[in-house]
Amino acid sequence: MSDATALDFHALPLRPAAYAASLGPTAVIAPHPDDESLGCGGLLALLARAGLPVWCVLVSDGTMSHPNSQRFPAERRQAIREQELQAALAELGVGPQMLLPLGLPDGAVPTPDTPAGAAAVKRLTAFFRRTRPATVLAPWRRDPHPDHRATSLLVRVALAELEQPPRLIEYLVWAWERATPADLPHTNEAAGWRLNIEPVLAQKARAIAAHRSQLAPGVFDDDPMGFLLTESMLAHFQLPYEAYIEVTD
Repeated sequence: MSDATALDFHALPLRPAAYAASLGPTAVIAPHPDDESLGCGGLLALLARAGLPVWCVLVSDGTMSHPNSQRFPAERRQAIREQELQAALAELGVGPQMLLPLGLPDGAVPTPDTPAGAAAVKRLTAFFRRTRPATVLAPWRRDPHPDHRATSLLVRVALAELEQPPRLIEYLVWAWERATPADLPHTNEAAGWRLNIEPVLAQKARAIAAHRSQLAPGVFDDDPMGFLLTESMLAHFQLPYEAYIEVTD
C-alpha cells in the first residue's frame, strides 16, 4: 500500500441524508456498546426514519472499560452497558427486539481461527440468514483496536458463507485519531464517502450520551484508571457527517 495515498476522511464525497434509505434493511455489528452510536448513529437514525429494519449485533460484553471496579462486578457492568446500548438504540429509533448480544469477552474478542471465534461465525451466519439484511455495517478492518479487527474478521468470514452476501460497509471509530499510516484505508484498496447526518445530529448526540458509563464523570466510579471517552475523541462524532469505507475487490 506504499504506492497509494490514504483516504482523507474529511474530503470524501458527501452524499445527502436521503441516500441512507438506499441501503435497505441494515444490520450494524458493534464490537462494544457505544460503537454503534459513535461510528454510524446518524445512519441508523436515518434508516429508522425511513421505516427500514435496523438490527444491532453486540459482539463483546463491554466489561473491560472499568476492569478494576469492585462495586460493579463484571456481571453488573455487562448489564449496565447493555441497558445503555438499548437506551441509545431507542434514541436512534431501534427497538430492543432488534438487538442480538453475542457476549464475547471484551478485550479478547476471538478470531475465526479459534473455537470460540468459529462458534461466533456460526451465530453470525445464522443471524444473517434469518434476518437477510441488504447491508451490513462493520468496523473498518484495520481500526486500531484488537476487538474491532477481530469483529471485522468474524463478519467477513460469516458473510463469505452466504450464497448472496449483503453489501458490506465499514465505519470508523478509532481510525479517526489513533490510526498509523498502515491502518488507514488507501486509495488502491478502498473507496469512501461521507453521509450528511445533519437532520438527525441531535438524535446521534442523545444516543452517545446514553452511554453514561463511558462519558465523564462516568458510572463505575471506583476505578479511576477506567476508560472514558475524551473530548477530543468525541469531537469526531459531533460532525454533521459520518465517513464510510467500501473495500474494492
